[in-house]
Amino acid sequence: MMNEDQVKEIIQRWRNTQEDDLKPEDYQQFKTLGSACLSEGESQQLLKFIQDEKNQVIVKSMGCVILAPLLNEVVKKAKDLDQYQAAITHLTRTCRPNELLDSMLEIIEGIDPGAISETILALLPHLQSVLLQLDEGKAACVGSTLSALQKQLSRLPVPYTEQQEEADEYGLCRCSAALTPFTEPFVEEVKRTDGNCAATAEDEELKIELLKFCMRSLREPLLEAELKHDRKSPLWLFAVEIMVTLSALKEPLPGLLFFSSLRKNILMDNNQFKEARACLAYLLFVQLITIDNFPAVFSHVFILQCNMEYISQLLSSKKESHLLKGLALFTKSLERVQDNSLPVSLLDLKSFYSVPQARQAANLRRVLTDCPIQHLRESGLQVFQVFINKLDAEAKHKFFRCMLKTSNHAGIESYIIKNIRNQFEFSMKQGNANDWFLGTEFISLMRLVLRLPQGAETDLLGSMDKVMESLNLLRYVLIRDEELRTNEDVWEELCRTKEEYLKMLRVCISISRAYYSSELKALREDQKLKAKEARDAARSTKLVKSITVKQEKVSNMSPEVQHQVLQSALVTFDLMESLIVRIEEITEEKLNKLN
Repeated sequence: MMNEDQVKEIIQRWRNTQEDDLKPEDYQQFKTLGSACLSEGESQQLLKFIQDEKNQVIVKSMGCVILAPLLNEVVKKAKDLDQYQAAITHLTRTCRPNELLDSMLEIIEGIDPGAISETILALLPHLQSVLLQLDEGKAACVGSTLSALQKQLSRLPVPYTEQQEEADEYGLCRCSAALTPFTEPFVEEVKRTDGNCAATAEDEELKIELLKFCMRSLREPLLEAELKHDRKSPLWLFAVEIMVTLSALKEPLPGLLFFSSLRKNILMDNNQFKEARACLAYLLFVQLITIDNFPAVFSHVFILQCNMEYISQLLSSKKESHLLKGLALFTKSLERVQDNSLPVSLLDLKSFYSVPQARQAANLRRVLTDCPIQHLRESGLQVFQVFINKLDAEAKHKFFRCMLKTSNHAGIESYIIKNIRNQFEFSMKQGNANDWFLGTEFISLMRLVLRLPQGAETDLLGSMDKVMESLNLLRYVLIRDEELRTNEDVWEELCRTKEEYLKMLRVCISISRAYYSSELKALREDQKLKAKEARDAARSTKLVKSITVKQEKVSNMSPEVQHQVLQSALVTFDLMESLIVRIEEITEEKLNKLN
């Protein structure tokens, strides 16, 4: 440790030394002395030294090196907080802006993971002061600063529930709120430029950097957050500010969403950029933030078509926040489209062909069948039906065919068959007749409906929903057969398809009933002969190994549940057989009337 005289001697030497002659050891020594003052509680003495007129050359040359120690004290909320803040403020006014910025970016880069929000909140006001002092290269510096800040903030968990946002345990909400006033002067600078003469290259670069900041913010944290207009949470307010900033930057929203050439200027991969635009579409069309700035010249069908890309992106995620936004955006995009109006030509466009018929259908189907969150499944089913309602007859026919061929899920197929019945009934009404659900094309659908995927070996328990709905549709069609009988070829093909299906289904029911009856009998005998412990041990390898119900192996169920499932299967086979009998009765009654 140096004594007071040695310190004075060093300071005097610094005063007498030209800046170019200062050595790295001098900078390190200056930092050591400053840190020693702070650790010994001599903040007043350090502030006095920094503000002393005689030391301004020293401070200007080497002051940046004590910025980090001073900021650490501010983050720790030491008792002499005002003095530390005063010292930092003096450094930002005295040291060279470029050197200060380098020191601040170094602090951000090496930030303590446990003090991310505290450090950023303490640094932001001083960082803004430094950036505003810059002239040449300001845009690039603003960009690198915002990027560094967002990189660190992305490490913080995004609060999702209202309680989490209110607690703001990790400070993300506070930091997001602080970024708005931080960027405000730079946004104002771009606005002033736009209102006057032609923008310079530096002006354009600043605008691009601010746009990058907005797009990154849309992706993170806003895409991850639950945003509701009836709950003015900190992240909701941040979302509003981001949308307002985009408008202030005079960046046309249609350009960003539908015709974006911004991608080449933003250092985000294609997936990240698409996620940012998906969040933008959600905020605009669902939450209606700055919707007044969106031109009314675009048709609802065009907007739906363009939004399909973002809907698919959101529904392909497994995150609840993404799925909620995807379903809400899909719903809002469909709402203003007239029922029965979407033509089949739209399904053939790339955005529709790859989305509703393949990727979109697969993503929505995954939500309906695999999502563990009930309200998302329910919302998904509502959206699925709304989408069907918007298609015209030909498009519905094409979509139903695609679903029946590719869904591989009895529940989805049964829902499609219900819709086929609805369309058949609608087409029977006066003025609604069409070939897609009454003529030759209807038969191509019925072939897909009246089909057992594995023939006689089809698992009827797993296919129960589809089989029951198929039989109900067939029964209804036979009752309302007047229109179909007018076309002899159509009627004969339907009857032939019906006979083949019922014949195969009877065989399948017979095989399945025999199998499940034997398994039920074996289960009952096993329950009588074995103690519970032995029965539980044997259950994992012995009984009903090949049966699957709702993705759960029967062999993994308790004996009581196995008994219920097997008994239910036999009852279901009886119901199927009774429907077959009724269909045959209807057929015979119709023939008798004709004869």
